[in-house]
Amino acid sequence: MILQTEAHARERGADEASDHVGAYTSAQASALATLLAATAAAEKENAALEAELHAITELTSTGCVDLDHLSPLHEIVLSDLPSQLRDHVSDLRER
Repeated sequence: MILQTEAHARERGADEASDHVGAYTSAQASALATLLAATAAAEKENAALEAELHAITELTSTGCVDLDHLSPLHEIVLSDLPSQLRDHVSDLRER
């Protein structure tokens, strides 16, 4: 669902991904974080972006996600975001 064309579906997919963080293997967690970071970098809808960032945060708590997995987040133009999302992206970039 994370790759759907509808923002609401992407948002729901990211929410569902974060609901199952404890069930992922380390390879699955890092791959999913990379996918979510790439999706977030291209995201145009703030609600979907927020859900994607939340899911990434949850995945980083597993200890299986490296900064390299989150490198697509550096493509996000912070000045284009509301302050809350800007702070969230900045925090993830610094992990």
